[in-house]
Amino acid sequence: MAVHQFHLEADWTGGRNSVGKIESGNLQTEISIPPEMDGPGIGTNPDEMLLGAAATCYLITLAAMIERANLPLETIKLTSVGDVDVTNGIFTYQKITHRPLVQLKMEATERDLDTLKILVKKAESTCMISKALQGNVTIKLEPKISIATL
Repeated sequence: MAVHQFHLEADWTGGRNSVGKIESGNLQTEISIPPEMDGPGIGTNPDEMLLGAAATCYLITLAAMIERANLPLETIKLTSVGDVDVTNGIFTYQKITHRPLVQLKMEATERDLDTLKILVKKAESTCMISKALQGNVTIKLEPKISIATL
């Protein structure tokens, strides 16, 4: 069994509407509360980082599965949306919707396309961030998959 540790260091001075900094490996950025939540909107925020973690984990997992299945990949693009509910001043991250757009090369077969349909769904259930969110945040997929044409 291997355990991988990831480390983050943060600096924050002041109150709610201050600006802080985080460093974790290649991630170095300012942080603050987003303007949608009446903050200064400088740098990134936990809502964007959670969405980014879920989206990049899904994207990388899907790409690895496509590679292992030897599918003739043309391109993968991903749009993701995070829904945060605010009721009575309580913020709840409710849902993340991933909208992958995956296109196989022209030489792909219908069987390749069928395999891709399975992988697009399977990547979400095997991504470690999705597993960490399971039971707390709903994750929805709205994929568009195709084979490239001339």
